Amino acid sequence: MSDTYQREPLIPPGGHKKVLLHSCCAPCSGEVMEAMLASGIDYTIFFYNPNIHPRKEYLLRKDENIAFAEKFNVPFIDCDYDTDNWFERAKGMEFEPERGIRCTMCFDMRFERTALYAHENGFPIITSSLGISRWKNMKQINESGERAAEPYPDVQYWTFNWRKKGGSQRMIEISKREQFYMQEYCGCVYSLRDSNAHRLSQGRDKIKIGVKYYGEETD
Repeated sequence: MSDTYQREPLIPPGGHKKVLLHSCCAPCSGEVMEAMLASGIDYTIFFYNPNIHPRKEYLLRKDENIAFAEKFNVPFIDCDYDTDNWFERAKGMEFEPERGIRCTMCFDMRFERTALYAHENGFPIITSSLGISRWKNMKQINESGERAAEPYPDVQYWTFNWRKKGGSQRMIEISKREQFYMQEYCGCVYSLRDSNAHRLSQGRDKIKIGVKYYGEETD
């Protein structure tokens, strides 16, 4: 990893070396994963993202994340795809804007499951790759993570800013190197609906799932 690592060594809260990393996809987690490996952190990927729809999109993101984890022998926890639960919690929020209360609910739901797993399986630290995206609200994500960890005195959410010191740029570099799938919307059906509406208003075609990849020329 020394030939690709560009961060200073990472030190989780309390000096712990065991971390449960909630991952939403390979592009967002790639830099985080490589940085943790280079820092000697013993971490496990926790994939719980019932917000991602349709199923084809969900499987594209999950399978790619599994393959990247296997490349570095990183343990991968494939959690339930309980979409019914997600839609139930999203009721009444179908037309909320991105970064609004629907997104807070979504972060809360995913981090609650992450924190519970950490508590039940001896992970003192949890964190997420979600915050590396410039499209996300870092404060909103961190607050959800801290809320999720609060019921468990043995679990702490690591509020590290993965965008710092070139993290976001490094994310793009790794995605191009690995030719990761390029997602064109956040993940949920409401994000897809609104993204397509915007594209059509700009005279562009709707999003085509499974077509664009980093590092490739696409129409």
